[in-house]
Amino acid sequence: MVKFLNHKIEFPAISHASSDGLLAVGGDLSTERLLLAYKSGIFPWYSDGDPILWWSPDPRFVLFPDQLKISKSMKQVLKNKCFLVTINKDFEAVIIECSKAKREGQSGTWITKSMIDAYIKLHHLGYATSVEVWQDSELVGGFYGIDLGNDVFCGESMFAKVSNASKAGFISFIQNTNYKLIDCQVHTHHLQSLGAVEIPRTKFLSFL
Repeated sequence: MVKFLNHKIEFPAISHASSDGLLAVGGDLSTERLLLAYKSGIFPWYSDGDPILWWSPDPRFVLFPDQLKISKSMKQVLKNKCFLVTINKDFEAVIIECSKAKREGQSGTWITKSMIDAYIKLHHLGYATSVEVWQDSELVGGFYGIDLGNDVFCGESMFAKVSNASKAGFISFIQNTNYKLIDCQVHTHHLQSLGAVEIPRTKFLSFL
């Protein structure tokens, strides 16, 4: 049964999550609760105007860096240095652009104003990381996520204004960091094409 949270900073055991991964409803987006969530394999995902929904899907969609797939055309893009990739140069711009990005099957955004404020605070505290992709000094792609300092990067959202921008940033980030696992949360064809796979939630938790 899905649990309704109150002011107390706690979550039910993830084994209580529903078949689609929904674990709890309510609570807040305080730094303490968000950090506890990510350390426990839980993340918030909800629409503007709805209560906060907390998820822990099984299976979990992840990417092992040594299984990263780079197509021939993408290798050429990287070789031609079409983009400049930076880390933590403009977190706020990245998360705002992610909130504006149109998603297939979604009429609105799940990156609400309160979400933006909460993750910017996490960034200032050193827990949230952004990757920016530039072309001719313009921000054309990027993504952000949570780094708990445990060899796992929890990806949250990405955007691209030009073709291949987010892919270039993602590939560059993986190739230039030492993470053992990239948490992609739920399946997307975009990340599957880069080598992401589904693993049992218990296996994912072992990395945390």
